Amino acid sequence: MGTKHHSSDPVSDSKKRRKVGFSKVDEGIGPNDCIKIYMVSRQEEVGSPESFPVEPVDLGPFFEEDGKIYGYQGLKITIWISSISFQAYADISFESTSDAGKGITDLNSSLQNIFANNLVETKDDFLKTFSTESNYIKSMISEGKTIQQIVPSSYNNESNGTLKADSSELEVVHVEGTSMGLLYCRLVPLVLLLVDGSNPIDVTDPDWEVYLLVEKKSDESQKLLGFAALYRFFHYPDSKRLRLGQILVLPPYQRKGYGGHLFKAITNMAVSDNVYDLSIEEPLDSLQHVRSCVDVPRLLALQAIQPSLDSAALRLKQENLSKRVHVTKFTPPSSAIEEARKTLKINRKQFLQCWEILLYMKLDPVEKYMENFRSVVLDRIRADVIGKDTGGAGKRVIEVPTEYDEEASFVMFRTAGGGGGGDGGEGKEVEMEEQDLSKQEEQLQKLVDERIEAIKLVAQKVSVKRC
Repeated sequence: MGTKHHSSDPVSDSKKRRKVGFSKVDEGIGPNDCIKIYMVSRQEEVGSPESFPVEPVDLGPFFEEDGKIYGYQGLKITIWISSISFQAYADISFESTSDAGKGITDLNSSLQNIFANNLVETKDDFLKTFSTESNYIKSMISEGKTIQQIVPSSYNNESNGTLKADSSELEVVHVEGTSMGLLYCRLVPLVLLLVDGSNPIDVTDPDWEVYLLVEKKSDESQKLLGFAALYRFFHYPDSKRLRLGQILVLPPYQRKGYGGHLFKAITNMAVSDNVYDLSIEEPLDSLQHVRSCVDVPRLLALQAIQPSLDSAALRLKQENLSKRVHVTKFTPPSSAIEEARKTLKINRKQFLQCWEILLYMKLDPVEKYMENFRSVVLDRIRADVIGKDTGGAGKRVIEVPTEYDEEASFVMFRTAGGGGGGDGGEGKEVEMEEQDLSKQEEQLQKLVDERIEAIKLVAQKVSVKRC
């Protein structure tokens, strides 16, 4: 029988054991975990609790290929952005550095990916910009064209929506040429930090237009609150279309109604310039909310669509949609869609979004007709995500958010054959498993809940403003 061999030299064994070991693997650190960003309007705010914290999007794409920082222990990066000159300074501190197989990230190069030439090298130089560039915005808009002025009594206070009156006023200014290019280059870091997946516009393309929302004080100082970039492109045969590519209210001034004022000025300009329509490139939910809060009151005042709206609302009140055999459409007539486009420059997709809100606001009491209204929204969403002909051949995919992964979740079903009406079973729908059907319906109902909640929020805000 074999036995284990035991060494008679314990010292030798100890040495052998000490030779066996593993170097520590550098797992890296996420940029958002070690970078803090603040906006400041005075040099006294730098490093103080008065500085306004900025919550950026995922900063990973600006660093290593896998979005991490390597080679640092105890790394802390604090970045201050001036809301006066829009230059920035980064304070970088760490306990030590070491290459554990992944190298040492070049932090300055990575930060340049975001801030480019807007990053000031020393803190002293950064602090000096508050005095040397105190009139930066004023100088940039000196030759701009004011397209709308907003008197103090017409914009809202921060928290409770009450009117405020002080010695300031708002202006929306169109800047062009060199001034537009120089200013926008300083605003690019904010676009990259705050708008996920965004890209800078081409300032050399004359079809891009930049509009600034500026607060002017009685002491003649001027403060930039937000900006928008629009593209004006040809529409056959002889008109132009406006597409809103970027719109951003600076973090310290968000949720105070400024975005609505800026968007309203843009819609007024679209009407006065008689463009074909105004569209938005992939609006976020927050922007869609602001957009609807601006467009719904405009549509309520458009008398040409009221008969169609009243007729649809009356049908919704009278019919019992829970017993419907076929989908009952409550979409507006093409004449109403065209009237909204011609008069208000609201495109078809946006008008249909607003139409549901308008219908909801016509239901009084809304609780009495809520089941019918929910059926209308469900039918529309089902048609959008599955298709109008749910019995058609081929594969169908419903992209739906879930609590597990909002971007990579879907429900799919397929039909047999590629044609319709042939022999041998072609065109016959393959029945979905009961579990799949249940999951599909669950996700559709969730989308309906989210949509109705969004409708309620807009309707409530619009109703308050009308009172």
